[in-house]
Amino acid sequence: MLRVSVVVPTCRRPDLLDRCLTALSMQEFDPADGEIIIADDARADSTRQQVDRWSACSPIPVRYVTPDLAHGPAAARNAGWRAARGRIIAFTDDDCVPSAHWLAAGVKAINAGADAVVGRVVVPLPERPTDYERDASGLETAQFVTANVFVRRSALEAVGGFDERYTAAWREDSDLHFALLEHGFRVERAPQAQIVHPIRPAPWGISLRQQRKSLFNALLYKKFPDYYRRHIRASPPWDYYVIVAALATAPVATIAGLPTAGAIATAVWAVLTGEFCWRRLRHNSPAPGHVMEMAVTSMLIPPLSVFWRLYGALKFRVCFL
Repeated sequence: MLRVSVVVPTCRRPDLLDRCLTALSMQEFDPADGEIIIADDARADSTRQQVDRWSACSPIPVRYVTPDLAHGPAAARNAGWRAARGRIIAFTDDDCVPSAHWLAAGVKAINAGADAVVGRVVVPLPERPTDYERDASGLETAQFVTANVFVRRSALEAVGGFDERYTAAWREDSDLHFALLEHGFRVERAPQAQIVHPIRPAPWGISLRQQRKSLFNALLYKKFPDYYRRHIRASPPWDYYVIVAALATAPVATIAGLPTAGAIATAVWAVLTGEFCWRRLRHNSPAPGHVMEMAVTSMLIPPLSVFWRLYGALKFRVCFL
């Protein structure tokens, strides 16, 4: 059995995949001891051909796999590690750039006795980042991210791998983390195993699209309520609920002939929404376009977030706020 298999999920991002594979091909690691598995969620002929080209020139063998039925990064990673021949599975993403000593450092940490190790993620930021960029930089302090994690194959088999109900790139890594902890596996950090995670350009209003991911918080809470409260969020985002309640109350009160109540509700909504917008702008980019984006999206995020959280609670049948 090989020492390590690197699993990289991808979905129609050829330029990013080339960049990642370039870094993986330059690892300070014995090529005979490892392999790279590209798990293509899109099942694209172009990606298969791209991997074929890399398999002809990479010092570390490169293979191509696809998930059977389900879609999403969780399903792709499962297809990757289940096809792997390594006793250690190293996960990274196609938009990441592993350092030259990444593999060696991660394998060394596992061999020291851990069942899983989390490497260091570096997210370069401009001097005045946007709200989206600042939010993405949270990967640097995350407890467990599949952009940079090594897990013993035996531990993955024991917990069943990733839960494929997470069809988006959100909370599937926390789910695996909590499953490992619940089974008593030893999870440690290996800062020497470093990857760089450059932030890709995002379209205007990206934060609105990201609110849909909130539904997966409900699934994680249903499975691991104690770990969720301890590691993710101790209490619901009550400010969102108050904003939504005020937003709903204002027109109803006005229509019902209660102008004072309507004015109070409007003031509560305006103050809390303004404070939310200010928090997102503080220390971030003052560019006019960014300021306008924050003003508009700050009004829309609370109701969208509450909607998707409640949708997740219904979908996964859990009492979750």
